[in-house]
Amino acid sequence: MTVTRNKKNGRKLLNEGSLQTVLVEPEGYVGASFYGKITENNTNDTDRQTDRLLEKILNQDNLMDAFKRVKSNKGTGGVDGMQVNELETYLKQHGVELIQKVRDGKYKPNPVRRVEIPKEEKGKTRQLGIPTVVDRVIQQAIAQVLSPIFELQFHENSYGFRPSRGAHDALKQCQQNVDDGYKYVVDMDLEKFFDTVCQSKLIEVLSRTIKDGRVISLIHKYLNAGVIENGICAKSDVGVPQGGPLSPLLSNIVLNELDWELHRRGHRFVRYADDCMIFCKSKRSAERTMNNIVPYIERKLFLKVNQEKTEVTQITKTKFLGYGFYLYKGKCRLRVHPKSVAKMKDKLRKLTSRSNGWSNEFRAMKLAQFIRGWVNYFKLADMKSLLMRTDEWLRRKIRAIYWMQWKKTSTKYRMIEKYGTPIWEVYNMASCRKGTWRSALMLNSVLTKNEIANLGFMSMTSYFLKVCVN
Repeated sequence: MTVTRNKKNGRKLLNEGSLQTVLVEPEGYVGASFYGKITENNTNDTDRQTDRLLEKILNQDNLMDAFKRVKSNKGTGGVDGMQVNELETYLKQHGVELIQKVRDGKYKPNPVRRVEIPKEEKGKTRQLGIPTVVDRVIQQAIAQVLSPIFELQFHENSYGFRPSRGAHDALKQCQQNVDDGYKYVVDMDLEKFFDTVCQSKLIEVLSRTIKDGRVISLIHKYLNAGVIENGICAKSDVGVPQGGPLSPLLSNIVLNELDWELHRRGHRFVRYADDCMIFCKSKRSAERTMNNIVPYIERKLFLKVNQEKTEVTQITKTKFLGYGFYLYKGKCRLRVHPKSVAKMKDKLRKLTSRSNGWSNEFRAMKLAQFIRGWVNYFKLADMKSLLMRTDEWLRRKIRAIYWMQWKKTSTKYRMIEKYGTPIWEVYNMASCRKGTWRSALMLNSVLTKNEIANLGFMSMTSYFLKVCVN
């Protein structure tokens, strides 16, 4: 089968140039041409834009962007065992055939692979559904075309999985609401949201905007692809598999109905994915709001509200996106929630474990990666004193690592002597027979704060002072 030539002059081919000749449209289907990218400035006629979406999804440029996104995200393979590094070779050999199957409506997605990850609650897990890498490319291609269309419909108080929006924006909006006098919240918890989404309701909402029945059918196939668990394939008549590129968009599409219902009722709210907080000025108002909105969620959206975790509370007693809130001089301030602190310290314990066999250089690198990510996420919080205490504890753990590595008394003597310590003190320290943790405290005068920094270990406090926004 021959392929059409690219008509865009001067296009710069990317590293995956060989794929460029694979992910193009067959000559016999010239009618499936690209109608232009969907942007906010080109969405006046929704029906015209959404009645031939499949051609936009299977467009060469869109598929190439989807392939590169999946490749950069890496991740594990699905039920077929194919890994991301094998994807390019597969698409070179089967790309045209794959596109034709999708175009003809004959493509059948593979079931997702069930993976369970632990939740914060002890003993509870979150179930993920990992699609195959090929299915991830197609899902990503669908998401890239649908996202700009639905972005125009999403409410401004929705912050999860959206471009140029994030958790920090949601938290700042929470602060604004509290500063305006809304100090009581309905902390809404949807029970196993991704596993309980009503697929019929989702398809109904999608069909209001998407006029291309082939795209609706393809999405429906992904919803009904099934789940492989313990070698057995189970049906998936309910829910959206959490783990694919398409699931965040579909979750926002479902919950956008809730957003606009809250807007219609005049409520202030902030939603990030399935975490939603409704702000009220009094406890009585919040209780009334909760009693009125729960029936809508369960009867209209067919979602289940977790009655045990959904509660009316003061803003200072709630947890949202890992943050806590407190009031200072009448203004809402952010802090790191105690549960997030405990989780952070557990991670640091693993990174400083003396039994993982890491070199000190590698350990310092892994610690720096975690510290940058954690501090950048929590940089809105007032946490200088917390980080100073954590740094002190972390430095002691690092000293304990070095103490154990030195092992013999003669090695300890030689290593301590390098730091200009008086001979009598070197002898006393090297001959110490106390436990590792107690000995680590004794090394304060040798492996000082500055010396640990010189060894390559990052300080949480120092990094926070560079990036904090307070």
